[in-house]
Amino acid sequence: MPVIAIVLALSAAVAHAAWNVVAHNVSRAGVPFLWWGALASTVVWIGVVPFTGGLGTDDLAGFALGVAVSSVLHVLYMSVLQRGYQAGDLSTVYATARGSGPFLSVIIAMLLLGERPSAVALVGVALVIAGVVAVGIVGRTASAGTRRGLDPAVLFGLLTGVMIATYTIWDAHAVREWGLSPVAFMVGTTLAQLPFYSVGVRGRWGAVRDLGRREWRRILAFGILSPLSYILVLQAITIAPVALIAPLREVSVVLVSLFGAFVLRESRPAWRVAASVVVVAGIVLLAF
Repeated sequence: MPVIAIVLALSAAVAHAAWNVVAHNVSRAGVPFLWWGALASTVVWIGVVPFTGGLGTDDLAGFALGVAVSSVLHVLYMSVLQRGYQAGDLSTVYATARGSGPFLSVIIAMLLLGERPSAVALVGVALVIAGVVAVGIVGRTASAGTRRGLDPAVLFGLLTGVMIATYTIWDAHAVREWGLSPVAFMVGTTLAQLPFYSVGVRGRWGAVRDLGRREWRRILAFGILSPLSYILVLQAITIAPVALIAPLREVSVVLVSLFGAFVLRESRPAWRVAASVVVVAGIVLLAF
């Protein structure tokens, strides 16, 4: 895989980890935060569009279709993820989603996009996914193992993984097929999400205003860093296979976990470091 693609994907992971660290508390506000996040992302980045190739295409119908479908998929992803957090253990949902999402992306990219990563690269993919899953299960509660039947956290985690794979493959197809500018595509997608979140916060506009007054700094940080992380991913998939970029972007999970271990003094730092070493080994193999 081209070195520049690895740099873009790892930079995306750093940006994603950064906004999670900065906004990890306020993001728990749910739909009101998502509404502010979509608005902030649009306002911050729309001024950048003219300086990054505009729409990137004269095919306005293709741009509109790509943005419309992507916005729906991203809203569905967030809805399923939030529902999962309500139904089961957070760490289980997160680990299942972040492990199954890249795995499914790899399979779909090979089947539908015709990508054929090398055997060494696929071993790297497997190591990255394994490390991400290991990080995710560090905080799993002991009570989760006593449940009988299908753990709802696992079910919603898998559904979230399906949504991650779906929007990843669609966005890759849209950007490549219609030659869309990643910045314009991201701005269009966040703008198109606003009506959905506006419906979600109906009757709660007071809470939305209060959240904006209290947490505008973190919302602004999200508006800068969250779109940046995905813009870098979209740029990376224009020059490298989705099957390699999708797992690599999940390095953000490892970065956040290490922050939790060494800054927040969370449990099992040795386990987190070991899982991180596995991910790093996978990244090395992806470079071949």
